[in-house]
Amino acid sequence: MNYTLSQLAKITDAEIVGNPDKKITHIFYDSRTIVNPENGVFIAIQGIHDGHIYMEEAYQKSIRIFICTHIPILHKECSYLVVKNPLKTLQKWAAYHISQFNFPSIGITGSNGKTIIKEWLYQCLWEHFNIVRSPKSYNSQIGLPLSLLQTENDNNLGIFEVGISKPGEMETQEQIFHPQIGVLTNVLSAHSEYFTNKSELINEKIKLFIHSHIIIYNNDNKEVEKIIRENYKHKKLISFGHQNAYIQLIRINTSLKEPQIEISILEEKVTFTIPFTDEASIQNILCIIAVLHSLEFSPQFMQEKFLQLQTVSMRLELIKGNHNCILINDTFNSDFTSLEIALNFLFQQNKPNKILILSDILQSQTPEKELYHKIAKRINTFQINSVFLVGECLNKYRNLFQGSIYCFLSTNELINHLDNYIMKDAAILLKGARKFELEKVAAHLEVQSHDTIMEINLHSLMTNINYFQSLLKPKTKIIAMVKASSYGIGSFEVAEVLQYYHIDYLAVAIADEGALLRKKGIYLPIMVMNPEISSYDTVIDYQLEPEIYSFRVLEKFISKLKEKSISGKYPIHIKIDTGMHRLGFNFEQMTQLGLFLKDNPFVEVKSIFSHFVASDDLSEEEFTRKQAEELKKCYESLIAEISYTPFLHICNTTGIINYPEYQFDAVRIGIGMYGYVDSTKAMKNLENVVTLKTVISNLHYLKKGETVGYGRRFKAKKDCIIATLPIGYADGIRRLVGNEVGYVLLNGQKAPIIGSICMDMMMINVTDISCKEGDSVIILGESPSLREYANWCQTIPYEILTSISPRVKRVYYRE
Repeated sequence: MNYTLSQLAKITDAEIVGNPDKKITHIFYDSRTIVNPENGVFIAIQGIHDGHIYMEEAYQKSIRIFICTHIPILHKECSYLVVKNPLKTLQKWAAYHISQFNFPSIGITGSNGKTIIKEWLYQCLWEHFNIVRSPKSYNSQIGLPLSLLQTENDNNLGIFEVGISKPGEMETQEQIFHPQIGVLTNVLSAHSEYFTNKSELINEKIKLFIHSHIIIYNNDNKEVEKIIRENYKHKKLISFGHQNAYIQLIRINTSLKEPQIEISILEEKVTFTIPFTDEASIQNILCIIAVLHSLEFSPQFMQEKFLQLQTVSMRLELIKGNHNCILINDTFNSDFTSLEIALNFLFQQNKPNKILILSDILQSQTPEKELYHKIAKRINTFQINSVFLVGECLNKYRNLFQGSIYCFLSTNELINHLDNYIMKDAAILLKGARKFELEKVAAHLEVQSHDTIMEINLHSLMTNINYFQSLLKPKTKIIAMVKASSYGIGSFEVAEVLQYYHIDYLAVAIADEGALLRKKGIYLPIMVMNPEISSYDTVIDYQLEPEIYSFRVLEKFISKLKEKSISGKYPIHIKIDTGMHRLGFNFEQMTQLGLFLKDNPFVEVKSIFSHFVASDDLSEEEFTRKQAEELKKCYESLIAEISYTPFLHICNTTGIINYPEYQFDAVRIGIGMYGYVDSTKAMKNLENVVTLKTVISNLHYLKKGETVGYGRRFKAKKDCIIATLPIGYADGIRRLVGNEVGYVLLNGQKAPIIGSICMDMMMINVTDISCKEGDSVIILGESPSLREYANWCQTIPYEILTSISPRVKRVYYRE
């Protein structure tokens, strides 16, 4: 992509302010992701946040070209493209750009499976085509245009994901991109508030295929079959599925050492050996067969490629490393585009040192010399402290790289020398092809290695926050609760993401939690909800903002400010007791409190707040409303005395859902961030954030009558197979879930927990489940859900999350 501002103005019918000859080679729409601003344009997109607010931040990061509806601050050295709608301008630009190329294109839409099918197609076809494809899961109204704008002159096949979230969006997407081959993976039930039923969702998704020559779809869904045939009967339709399909699955044979599927292609029977046998993978492989068949590849070609298929990771993992380092594990993709994304992610980490460990790039049709010149040029634009290169090609072109460069021919050679290098307080990106097994480097550098891990999806966490934010007025602040180590998930890791996304406030329970965040580089305002008097030194030293709930603590805090000779007014938060009866001032104290605070030279009230007692219990609506009105009354009385207006807040997560009229100036979001709220409607819009996983340590066979575990509480009623998992009550697993009360998820199937939970182990019954030692097991996640698990334990989801032991390794990742 290489446009001048004048070319872009002509394409999009826009007005230029400034130099029309400036070149554009990079696009930014999020000021936080700006790392290499040279020839970059910032597009002020108006969504949940108005991008114009962040134009000045982009300017401070050396952006000098902007696309905007108006110019908040005119800088003489900058150039501006003034338009009616920045998003529509981006889409119009992408539509023009892709129209300049004439090569086959594949558009993939559906409820899930889009990214896996795209990546598996790439794995099958990269040696035969120079492919441009969507990075990661870029498929939205913004993501699709950005994907299309990657297209270059040497590309000869395009594979793009196309997603929607509401009616009307697919029509826009199709105006930008007209795929010759349209793929519909599947359509799940409509969970979105924007679609009334599944039929409406199907009709919206298939609008992508208006100009397609070939349409590929799963005909197991008869509603999909009916709607596609009604709308596109004159196009070439290739269905895949279990019955009466163009590509039809006949049988699956998993009893062999290498599993096989038998299919028919227009009644011609073919057998394929496949690497994956779960239901979703088989459906995806059938879809791949349909696409490859439409491109006229033979079954022999397909078989060769299927044996090479690798699992697809759609995430960047964050792992704690030794010496206060963090590891970014992206050892799943090996191409230039994913390298660029990973480098940007590396520079979003709040660490003073940046280190790159990179292997040869294998999946590319770009000539070797051109490829490594391009890679070196891109890496050299980043301020990387040390670069470790692994592989023969990178060694050959080592002189292209600038800075501290270390070269190794193999991963084992690198590992043998790693201890000779100081890696301290650094963000370390591991990026490379699977052949090089850079995960061994991650294992060498990480703090602890344990088969039991808690995965935290930071992308889903922000998706949940965005959902709650969509329910708020534009000026309502968000206070994110990160107390108790963010409900057991990880205080700094979550706080850093929240800071990155410009959350207004953080709240912790005690001063030490806030001090830890400050030491880790968190600069957001932090409210301490329960500061002990003995912790006031810590509060002040780390610029934390205490909750004040009585005259005694107010006087003690002011005494500490005097003792430490703090000049200026220190921010405090006034707690009002409206019915919780734990802590707080009451209405009768407002006049006295107001007189005490009026013109007080030591403190300034930042907020006045209270706690809802039962916002999740609609039978207590009268009491809840009484609480809100009591808070308003106290607030009005207090501000009448102090003559300024702190912000007001009472809503927690369920308060936002059930009592939106009481969102006031701010809301406090806690467990809602992590994917749970006591509301069936809201839960449909939330994503699971936490997945607790382990592996099978051992399989053993029980004969009828034999027992398992302490107390012999499980007795086999017939011969069976038992799996032992390396997780127990010392990791936070409650003994209440044993003895067939709970289950775990193994290869997509429920395996009941049997016998008593041990300190470090638990057992499950896997008699009817195909599995082996080392297979992954989900203890807690989407299924069983947090709510379901809490019910087994006769408690609440909060207690379950906060009780997962610190010895369980936390792995953070973003899609």
